[in-house]
Amino acid sequence: MSYTLIGKHEKDSRANRDGYVSAMLELMEQDKSIVHIDCDLMGCINTGKLLKAFPEQTFNAGIAEQNAMGVAAGMAATGLKAFIHSFGCFASRRAFDQAFLSAGYSQLPVHVIGSDPGVTAAFNGATHMPFEDCALYMTVPNAVVIDSCDYAQTNALTKQLAKQPGLTYMRLIRKGFTTVYADGSEFEIGKGITLRDGTDVTIIASGILVDEALKAEEQLAAKGISARVIDMHTWKPLDEELILKAASETGAIVTAENHQVSCGLGSAVANLLTEKCLVPQERIGIQNQFGQVGPQDFLMEQYHLLAADIVAAAEKAIARKG
Repeated sequence: MSYTLIGKHEKDSRANRDGYVSAMLELMEQDKSIVHIDCDLMGCINTGKLLKAFPEQTFNAGIAEQNAMGVAAGMAATGLKAFIHSFGCFASRRAFDQAFLSAGYSQLPVHVIGSDPGVTAAFNGATHMPFEDCALYMTVPNAVVIDSCDYAQTNALTKQLAKQPGLTYMRLIRKGFTTVYADGSEFEIGKGITLRDGTDVTIIASGILVDEALKAEEQLAAKGISARVIDMHTWKPLDEELILKAASETGAIVTAENHQVSCGLGSAVANLLTEKCLVPQERIGIQNQFGQVGPQDFLMEQYHLLAADIVAAAEKAIARKG
């Protein structure tokens, strides 16, 4: 694992979806057993490029996500490695029974891509705003669940997914995003990354909350508080060793996610800490709420997903130390 942290809080001019597409173009050229299945969203995710370059490996299943999941599993059963994409709400809630049984239970290499997770769905509509997508896939035995944060990470992890033997789910921002890593950075599934070292509290974040965590670290440093920041891009399998080390060394944890805290990254970390290293934990994320419509910056404020919220949570966790 080799990465270069940029962390300047600057928006990237590219679309994050192209991190996936560029990786798939490379993978499909190298391995003819890799296929992509879309649910009438090739224009949204830019996978029309795959259809043009590899028409025999790219398929449009239409607006029929449950059937598309079955198609993906059927292809995987013949020896193919199937990637399937839809918006996160459909890739999880609508097609989950097929994903669980046809792919997960059957132990087939089906790699589900859910775009526009959480508040990044913005104007798609409240019902199209998945705050529980990762939770569903985390219930599948041996499944891999990933929340990527930017172009470089999406690109690198897509290539890693192609090597996974079973069901995987990766949620990704489709368009605008803040650059965290330089292109060419490498990541390992199941291994978190310590981006900033610290001694007073550890912030464990993923996806769009990674940049907010880095901002929070800077704001805490200005107050004389030393915060460790970990990018936990893989929620399952969880990097337990890294979390337990951070908990024992800093004595307080804050988790930050664009997802329901009761059934996502925060809950996974809480389960681990309860069993093996009981320290104060505060959880930033969606607090038992439904989605709504609005621009992403407005939604991040409404759901308290900003650096200032992480700072407040960190101070609260530190105050709870015994």
